[in-house]
Amino acid sequence: MKEQVQEALNKIRPALQRDGGDVELVEVSDDGVVKVKLQGACGGCPMSQMTLKMGIEKVVKEAVPAIKSVESV
Repeated sequence: MKEQVQEALNKIRPALQRDGGDVELVEVSDDGVVKVKLQGACGGCPMSQMTLKMGIEKVVKEAVPAIKSVESV
């Protein structure tokens, strides 16, 4: 499952990098919670929670239906 999540993150990564940010996969728990670390411009952006939920979480859940949520650490 971790590999599938990483592939999904790789799909959204270019959009984040265009804005000076990035995302790092920290953990995929057995109960379907993905933990990521927003980096660069994404780390301090006031819109980062929207990017996390409406962008990253949406892409990951579409690619890996077993995922329940994506959280920033």
